[in-house]
Amino acid sequence: MTEGLKTVIYPVKDLDRAKALFRTLLETEPYADEPYYVGFKDAGQDVGLDPNGHAKGMTGPVPYWHVEDIRTRLTALVSAGAEILQDVQDVGGGRLIASVKDADGNLIGLIQG
Repeated sequence: MTEGLKTVIYPVKDLDRAKALFRTLLETEPYADEPYYVGFKDAGQDVGLDPNGHAKGMTGPVPYWHVEDIRTRLTALVSAGAEILQDVQDVGGGRLIASVKDADGNLIGLIQG
């Protein structure tokens, strides 16, 4: 069981331009504004901008499913045929992320914490 889709992360090439666009779209300032990640909160969603996303294999926006046990869920997805794009990584504050690609090339993100 998941806690649902609560996060979408966009790979961006120009962080400043993307930040300006999402500021305009969401009519809010980012809650996180770092050279490696910019995050906005809107209507219960986290919207992230990742300037390193393309280098990590992101080909477009990635939905992140919030899960209780990321390692168990990642193992289960790989057993079901997914390919790991990003193994479990601690991104600070106790938050863990990982991502996989399914057989059709769709990206699936996981977040714990």
